[in-house]
Amino acid sequence: MRFDNCVHFYDDSEEHYDPELGEYVGGVELLGTLMANVTDVGTERANELLGDYKQRAKVVRTQLDPPNKWAYLMIGDSGIKYYPQTARKPLKQHSLIVSELK
Repeated sequence: MRFDNCVHFYDDSEEHYDPELGEYVGGVELLGTLMANVTDVGTERANELLGDYKQRAKVVRTQLDPPNKWAYLMIGDSGIKYYPQTARKPLKQHSLIVSELK
């Protein structure tokens, strides 16, 4: 299995002013980048999981654990936001199913 795609994990919490720091915190923040194996979810499996195969779901497999809390990820420089649907932690790698629609 090739881990040939760069996946960027982001947090998009609401930006707010923190009086203790004296500055604004939050907003879109890059949490981390991992190399991953990315494949499309088949239409039958997409219907089972999401109820619709038009959502363009992907399976993202990483060797390292992704950040604990993340809002969306981007695969490479595509500019498309993928939101989490399910996650699994088998013995050797971490598997995520993500889709374009929230």
